[in-house]
Amino acid sequence: MNTFDERAPVGATAPVDVESLVDPAPAPQVQWLTLHVATGNLLNLAAPGHVYYPNQDPYSDSEATRKAEWLGAQIQRLNADVLGVQEVWDESALRAAVHASGMRYTTVAAPGSEDGASGTPRVGLVTRLPVLDLESVTAFEPADQVPIPELGLQTRFERPVLRAHLLSKHGQTLQVLVVHLKSKRPKFLQDDQGNVLEDRDDPGVVARATLRSLTMRAAEACALRRLVVDITHRTREPLVLLGDMNDSPQAVTTQMIAANQSVDYDKGARDTALFHAWDVQTEAPIRRDVAYSHVYRGWPDLLDQVWVSEEFVATSRRALGDVRRVDVFNDHLHESRERWRSDHGFVRALLRLRSAG
Repeated sequence: MNTFDERAPVGATAPVDVESLVDPAPAPQVQWLTLHVATGNLLNLAAPGHVYYPNQDPYSDSEATRKAEWLGAQIQRLNADVLGVQEVWDESALRAAVHASGMRYTTVAAPGSEDGASGTPRVGLVTRLPVLDLESVTAFEPADQVPIPELGLQTRFERPVLRAHLLSKHGQTLQVLVVHLKSKRPKFLQDDQGNVLEDRDDPGVVARATLRSLTMRAAEACALRRLVVDITHRTREPLVLLGDMNDSPQAVTTQMIAANQSVDYDKGARDTALFHAWDVQTEAPIRRDVAYSHVYRGWPDLLDQVWVSEEFVATSRRALGDVRRVDVFNDHLHESRERWRSDHGFVRALLRLRSAG
């Protein structure tokens, strides 16, 4: 019996398409593997007795325990696979907070604070993912060094950047940067003992000191941008940046790092751009005006942020997953202001990675 092709002329025969008679294989279903990443400024987390600033009393044993317990409760609530933290003076204090959480983490590290940091606090990483490499980045590349008024050449991050190379749950490698940029607090000139040499009540002096802070933060942003480009170009791996940016997501310094404002007309720019997790989440976000992580003189702002490379942007051709949801934990900002609490909210993003199964 001949099989006729309805599209062929009458009387013509066509070969049987055997494959068309067989049910097509079902398309592989997408399985989502989830990854919680979070960031939080811990507000001068130090061991008892450590004088971290000359004008601050060290924590007593009871205060240090209270702070560890409070932070432990926050860590438990976040339940993050990867947690970037800022303002760690003693790694032992960070370990105490993680221990108080009751959560199991394989890595708790804050390079530079193992024996107690001095001068400035450090950033740290708490993760349950395997760590392939962990590096503290301090120095700028020569091209990124910038003169700061009356202070000379800035050649390094005031708080070293922590770079981690992690292995996700299904074998995908992941690059993570934990950062804490220079604050907006005016940078007054000081002597070797930390005594201020300028008149803080002089508006012109305050403006000049604020200029120094801005220039320092801008220099750090430029150096950090170079690091982002290096990672995205050289590794071609997904990148997540966690940190206290000390400015809003749309600030010039923040956008220097992300460099995502040209991606709409320059698709090639996506390769090295970072995207604010809040803006690319696929689940309907809560109102932006309640998404703040710090309050200064009654003014709320989102200083603590999660940024991702295009592999976590659902509409990207290189997408390996997406940002499903971003949560901000900030209720404690409106409670009492004891120093065992943090004066920053915690930000957590639920990332998803696709795995065909």
